[in-house]
Amino acid sequence: MNDEKFQLGIKNAVQVCMNVQPEDRVLIITDEKTERIGSALTSESASAGAEARSVKLEELGSRPMTEVPESLSEIISEFLPTVTFYAADSLEGEVKMRMALTAKIREIFNSQKQPLPRHGHMVGITNQLIREGMTADYQEINYLTYKIYDLVHGAKEIKVTAPKGTDITAQFNPDYRWVPCHGLYHQPGDWGNLPEGEVFTCPWKLDGVLVVDVLGDFFSPKYGVLENPVTIKVQDSQVAEVTCQDQKIADEFLAYLNSAPNGLRAGEFAIGTNTSVKRLSGNLLQDEKIPGIHVAFGNPIGYQTGADWMSDVHVDVVPVQCTISVDGKTIMEDGIFIDEVLADR
Repeated sequence: MNDEKFQLGIKNAVQVCMNVQPEDRVLIITDEKTERIGSALTSESASAGAEARSVKLEELGSRPMTEVPESLSEIISEFLPTVTFYAADSLEGEVKMRMALTAKIREIFNSQKQPLPRHGHMVGITNQLIREGMTADYQEINYLTYKIYDLVHGAKEIKVTAPKGTDITAQFNPDYRWVPCHGLYHQPGDWGNLPEGEVFTCPWKLDGVLVVDVLGDFFSPKYGVLENPVTIKVQDSQVAEVTCQDQKIADEFLAYLNSAPNGLRAGEFAIGTNTSVKRLSGNLLQDEKIPGIHVAFGNPIGYQTGADWMSDVHVDVVPVQCTISVDGKTIMEDGIFIDEVLADR
């Protein structure tokens, strides 16, 4: 099938975002559902001159996986990739395995005194996202991401409202780091999602109401864009109440957060910077990059943010049409960055 946008998205991932070169060794971790994407990433990496290898999770054990398969650790130890892609579906419970995989890779490379690979994280990737978010101009995303980073990395307080009822206030610890996720991962140890475009940290305190149209983790492939939004009340960074016209979704979401210590705790506050994303797709991997904010409950990604706690769950939630004020200064109105933010290119 001649699919120019699909091929452009794959080329962007390999050549632009990860800057694969002939001297690279590229490992693509994929699965049966994303086999076409995994195969395309492998072929494009080989076309760039790199040594490319792919492995399907189903070949390594039964799913969902809660631990890193020993056979995968062995493959990584023997191959010692300089670039890795995780392009596989998101299944309930596997976030624990994916977090453990990040730690395992660091352990393997540190033990062999080798530079860490650069990593493209594509959990839940679909052909649609390859054609949409992955065809963006990543030089532009890089520029805007650092513009937003400059505006927020010293912020004390950010307020967010939206027409459906979102009204939250986030406060920040100056000892926690803001992380710019710009999509150009060219140095050893660089790590990011693809599609990309956000700036995130762990909030020190979060209070208010979130009314969201997309839930992350396995809820994203299961429910897509929610027919009825979910309302989440947050008090002192903890989920206090979850309601929805379809209450079984709210109950399922709350039960999943309760399944792990610190699952109810706000672990991420982020601002999306991929202006090529104009509408929700129902896929969290792309939808969290839409201009606006998203919040995640559970793991604070402490090795990047500096937060000193953890959780085995991490569930993002996405409201839309956000108005954002950083220490009293408006940077976005109704989901659109104000001209002052976009100026000075």
